[in-house]
Amino acid sequence: MTPSLQHTTVLLHEAVDALLGNAGPEPSGTWVDATFGRGGHSRLILQRLGPQGNLVAFDKDPEAIQEAARITDARFSIRHEGFRHLGELPAGSASGVLMDIGVSSPQIDSPERGFSFRFDGPLDMRMDTTRGESVAEWLATAEVGQIAEVIREYGEERFAGPIAKAIVARREERGPLATTSELADLVAGAVKTREAGQNPATRTFQALRIFINAELEELQQALEASLSVLRPGGRLVVISFHSLEDRIVKQFIAKHSKEVFDRRAPFAVPQAMKLIALDRIKPSEQEVAANPRSRSAIMRIAQRTDA
Repeated sequence: MTPSLQHTTVLLHEAVDALLGNAGPEPSGTWVDATFGRGGHSRLILQRLGPQGNLVAFDKDPEAIQEAARITDARFSIRHEGFRHLGELPAGSASGVLMDIGVSSPQIDSPERGFSFRFDGPLDMRMDTTRGESVAEWLATAEVGQIAEVIREYGEERFAGPIAKAIVARREERGPLATTSELADLVAGAVKTREAGQNPATRTFQALRIFINAELEELQQALEASLSVLRPGGRLVVISFHSLEDRIVKQFIAKHSKEVFDRRAPFAVPQAMKLIALDRIKPSEQEVAANPRSRSAIMRIAQRTDA
């Protein structure tokens, strides 16, 4: 990995401290890094675990799997799958689950991955380059309404309609978009009002990346799976980087951190709360100064009850 593609793990010590916070010295049992990325959290967790502890990681990025192969610790294993597969672990088997949502710096900074408008490269954006449809392939056939809906819903872009029409018009006139610079230039021409300090293509690129990787759906599935995988007292730690992700995490924790009463059966025993919300943490000023990409991060911590 070249120096330009190094990844600085956000909230590294805060996340691991939160995950292992109630486990005592030399924690044992099974722990889960549901989004291995470039392994920052995993390596620190392994440093903190005792000899009877083990760590299971998930990631669907082939480059993350290559990085994980460099870890020779017998207590570590990784699955080349998205974290929606978390529920395949045995029920009640995990002492803690960590999810660090979003794109890693090496993914953003690799032109060939197509995640960023800052570099010219193929319009791909897949987390797992071994399967699935790329953004270019989807845009080559999607209808105006479909494109507009994706950009509006996942990018919160008010010019979603004009952008979608421009994409289809360009496709009909000169063929489908193939590169990141082609898409960025087209969006710049369709967005009439610029936000200070933000490239006009920012929201569109975010929306297409989230959509093509089904990121929000996978997050919801992984959160639901965590309820069955976590043992009583186990910690759930989730780091998100934009409002759509954080809203899902916040609502999930809130939903399961209260008793549920059945209005149709007012005298029935209520469904017990499954989570206890513990904390909400943001990066320090020092971390943001050292790593500006951490600015939008929010970490939420919850603990599984015995319900």
